[in-house]
Amino acid sequence: MESLFEMGDRANKPLAERMRPTSLDDFYGQSHIVGEGTLLRRAIKTDTLGSCIFYGPPGCGKTTLANIIANTTGGAFVKLNAVTSGVADAKRVIDEAKRRKLTEGIKTYLLLDECHRWNKAQSDCVLSAIEEGYIIFIGSTTENPFIAMTKAIVSRCRIFEFRKLEKSDMQDAICHALTDKTNGLGRYKVKLDKDALDHLIWASDGDVRTALNALELAFLTTEAGSDGVVHIDLKTAEQSIQKKSLGVDENMYYDMLSAFCKSLRGSDSDAALYWSERLLAAGCDPMLILRRLVVHASEDVGMADPQALVVATSAMYAFEHIGMPEGKIPLCNAIIYVCEASKSNSVVTAMEKAARAVEKVKDDNVPPYLRDSHYAGVHAGGYKYPHDYGGWVEQQYLPDKLKDEEFYTPSSNGSEKLLVRAKKIKRNKG
Repeated sequence: MESLFEMGDRANKPLAERMRPTSLDDFYGQSHIVGEGTLLRRAIKTDTLGSCIFYGPPGCGKTTLANIIANTTGGAFVKLNAVTSGVADAKRVIDEAKRRKLTEGIKTYLLLDECHRWNKAQSDCVLSAIEEGYIIFIGSTTENPFIAMTKAIVSRCRIFEFRKLEKSDMQDAICHALTDKTNGLGRYKVKLDKDALDHLIWASDGDVRTALNALELAFLTTEAGSDGVVHIDLKTAEQSIQKKSLGVDENMYYDMLSAFCKSLRGSDSDAALYWSERLLAAGCDPMLILRRLVVHASEDVGMADPQALVVATSAMYAFEHIGMPEGKIPLCNAIIYVCEASKSNSVVTAMEKAARAVEKVKDDNVPPYLRDSHYAGVHAGGYKYPHDYGGWVEQQYLPDKLKDEEFYTPSSNGSEKLLVRAKKIKRNKG
């Protein structure tokens, strides 16, 4: 039973924290990893979970699931944050875990939030404890662990990728917060308009914590009417989550995004600028526009003007560090460049051809003269070092079954004209 102090502490926590699910049955989303019959769900229920890393976007349930594990396991549970903890904190947890395991036979779960922030020295200090079974490590991160974390830790953990919550999950979470009389707003008379609910779901983009924080802010800053009802309309929802409503329905939003992409491909810089401005005015995340721009710089411009990708990625970097409104200048600069650049989809075509070859041919026999000569074993000689021949020499690099395949075919547009000539020269030399 909770003490008065514990009840008071819980009441003072943010709504998102109070509404955290405490069991798998109450958990929202992630059915691909915690649905009925999945490995992770079975491991949690049978208390046989090994070290793992949860990674995915903010507000999708990583820390919540870790807390559920803490509530259902028979072991001890220790929580650290990689931003504020160091080697000394980790060693203290390990020493206590060893004592607990040897004297009481109890295993220790270590939840490390923002685990990608730990450097190699911090990560290495827990390796032996993981291997010896003193600690079951549960890392939580928004970064891809295969890139952001040390390989030694990743190789000892099972990786579970979390996804943004679906609209139905977001709606369930918000409606539950409105009706829950213990932890939510169910003790009060609250009316949330349908368009306000839809906007909270859209603007939070699968992040339930953002949605509930906005709902709580809207509730706390809105006076009750004469009937005692706190009425949260669309305008209040917009102000609470600091994103304007699109002013268009969802289909129109995606139509506008499609029009922007097709304008890039069609080399119409005026139209691309218009649709980007319309999307921004409607509340679209600028980074979404920039991500599409980067993709199209390779998909539709590609090797016809390789500089387009440099300009697009530079615009994304600049926007991340400048923000609005000045960040719109490099954004528009990049839009115009990608539009006006020569176009070629040869990169995408080559990628698709290579993927089909990998799927159908299945020839992984590397020619002997191309094999790694550093490990044990003797390989046949015959490798021709291109620089000994002026930078290029006729030589088979593909497996035998694919030796005559040609995946990349340059177009005659822009810079690729030079590559067309270069390929002809190589064929003639060969």
